[in-house]
Amino acid sequence: MALPPGVSATPHAATGGAPATSYRAALTLLASLFFMWGFITVINGTLLPHLRSVFDLSYTQTTLIESVWFIAYFFASIPSAKLIERVGYQRSMVIGLAMMAAGALIMVPAARLPSYGVTLFALFVIASGITLLQVAANPYVAVVGKPETASSRLNLVQAFNSAGATLAPLFGGYLILGRTTSGTAVAGAAALTPAERLADAQSVVLPYVIVAVVLAVLAIIIARFPLPAMGAATQRHAKEERRGHSLWNHRNLVFGIPAIFIYLIAEIGVGNLFINFVSQPDIGNLTHQQASDYLFLLWGGMMIGRLVGAFVMQKVDAAKVLAIASIGATIVMVIAAFTTGHVAMWALISVGLFHSIMFPTIFTLGIKGLGPLTEEGSGLLIMAIAGGALVIVQGWLADQYGLQASFLLTALCELYVLFYALWGSKPVVRGAAR
Repeated sequence: MALPPGVSATPHAATGGAPATSYRAALTLLASLFFMWGFITVINGTLLPHLRSVFDLSYTQTTLIESVWFIAYFFASIPSAKLIERVGYQRSMVIGLAMMAAGALIMVPAARLPSYGVTLFALFVIASGITLLQVAANPYVAVVGKPETASSRLNLVQAFNSAGATLAPLFGGYLILGRTTSGTAVAGAAALTPAERLADAQSVVLPYVIVAVVLAVLAIIIARFPLPAMGAATQRHAKEERRGHSLWNHRNLVFGIPAIFIYLIAEIGVGNLFINFVSQPDIGNLTHQQASDYLFLLWGGMMIGRLVGAFVMQKVDAAKVLAIASIGATIVMVIAAFTTGHVAMWALISVGLFHSIMFPTIFTLGIKGLGPLTEEGSGLLIMAIAGGALVIVQGWLADQYGLQASFLLTALCELYVLFYALWGSKPVVRGAAR
């Protein structure tokens, strides 16, 4: 698996041929991509409770929708890397945005039928486009600049991802949940009539058409943007350096792959079951539309946490910050699982602050010290995002033992992140000379 043509696996080698301002412009453009895929991913947080009512789904069936979304990361990651290597970074971004726009438009017939199966297909197409963007963008940001500030840099750009995620619940709450019978009904209301189900299903047409148009415009902008070339000669040199090296000798990568995988189970489980959780009578007693406003706070906490983390990690070791965040996340998830009322609700909201720095920090710790193997390691870490597909396990636990008890799975995930921060992230190469 490879980085975009010309992006060096060696951080400083990539920056030698172009003015720093051109790279800042490129990173600014990438920030818009982080924003859009954060926005579209979190729309699912409002879409899932909506679809649960429209199709009368169990929690397991509801979380299957999100599982299909993250399965795309597993299947599309390697083809995405090969496409980037074949057609180049810029064209691949345009193709990824076009795929996302096509998937958004497929949501129109899915809503008009309405069809659960077509909805799953549309979301898979959108997620495959996002995968193509992620495979390139995350390692690009990580390797362009000083290696010791890679975590800070990726946290800063990921803050734009969280900004999109923060605005998405307001958008979805207003245009999806706020315009439906199920979205404005209190918990425990009577089941929808067939006519109400059809009307509710079609409420997603307008928001997804808007999303498709924005993605198309962004694709045109990127197609015309003069992205800097980033040292193809260095990439060829890196291929020679790879001989005799093995990814599996790097402990920080070996334990980092499951860390990303397991963390995604926690993040996606919280985001997708949040509205159902806080709308319960013994928690927040809210309508789904009202609950989406609190989801805004959850993702807003992630945005603030990443901005703060970008500053803090310029002075404090990234692994220490990750350890503190994982301890805080474990505590608030236990509170959410065993208390009721606003205490449980605000505990779940606060986990966004602790989750904020986890993905970008695990990612940069995972590729630390890989040298010429950085690109392959980056690709494996992106594939691990497929862990979000196992949110269906939490859906099954919610059906069997109750929604609140299912968040104990999240607490267990946080403990693995703590293990990674304290021990697994140390870049020790097995078999290397000491």
